[in-house]
Amino acid sequence: MDLDAYVSAHREEWARLAELSGRRRLDGAESDELIALYQRSATQLSVVRSAAPDPALVTRLSTLVTRARAAITGAPEGAWSDLARFFTRSFPAAVYRARRWWAATLAVSLAVAAVIGWWVATHPQVQAAVASQDQVRQLVQNDFESYYSEYAASSFAAQVWTNNAWVAALSIAFGILGLPVVYVLFQNVANLGLVGGLMAAGGRLDLFFGLILPHGLLELTAVFVAAGTGLRLFWAWVDPGPRTRARALAEEGRAAVGIAMGLVVVLAVSGVIEAFVTPSGLPTWARIGIGALAELAFLTYVFTLGRWAVQRGDIGDLDARDVSDVLPTAG
Repeated sequence: MDLDAYVSAHREEWARLAELSGRRRLDGAESDELIALYQRSATQLSVVRSAAPDPALVTRLSTLVTRARAAITGAPEGAWSDLARFFTRSFPAAVYRARRWWAATLAVSLAVAAVIGWWVATHPQVQAAVASQDQVRQLVQNDFESYYSEYAASSFAAQVWTNNAWVAALSIAFGILGLPVVYVLFQNVANLGLVGGLMAAGGRLDLFFGLILPHGLLELTAVFVAAGTGLRLFWAWVDPGPRTRARALAEEGRAAVGIAMGLVVVLAVSGVIEAFVTPSGLPTWARIGIGALAELAFLTYVFTLGRWAVQRGDIGDLDARDVSDVLPTAG
């Protein structure tokens, strides 16, 4: 094939295709022309690749055809737009829709922790069964407080973040089975109640709350959101409602994955507070105040942006263009 002659014969078509591809608005006739030129140019690119694979011409035509395809189909939103949509709509909407599950999980868990703490604090035999008197004294007088300052703040923040993100991920991943979520959650709640009970028995309950509340408000909320989401996922296949079980699991599973991703950021914030605020020299009221502000900011975020997104029809699932079509089913 005479490459120069081929280029000369189609140069005007390619120039016209480049012109139409660069326009922001086209009328009906121009849109039809763009599609026709795109189809011919795609065929011509194939011919050049097979008959006379000149690298410069192949690159030029490939770029031209790609631009024309984007102009015809519409360029997808950039990654930043998707990220903004996730944090302003999808994530808060998913958390808001699951609010009854994680709010109930929070209430029950705190009640269980309080009962365990009271039981440990008021029963010396339980304390003796947990650890020796020397070990309990070491925990109350030294270990609990030093835990928050024995490592470099940045390393401690990363360690805390990784651990809590792992707990949240397990709670959601095990959601399909139900009972493992309860087990993971109970381990954390029991440990919280146990340490609180030992600190209360040692007369240092004020220190316990002074060190737990700054980061624990947001951290525990995130863990309860993860556990509630996991239990909601379990219930999606137990009682899918008007949806098929497959569709219910697909929708709730995708929303649960989104919640898990969003909670990574929430737990990163609580990890920073735990590493830099909790062991700081700030007064107790100031440290707790910072934790309360972080918790209030998260709840406001969920119950404003999340509620608005749900009112607009967002359920925390993928965007409609990324989800496969579903055939209508009866009843």
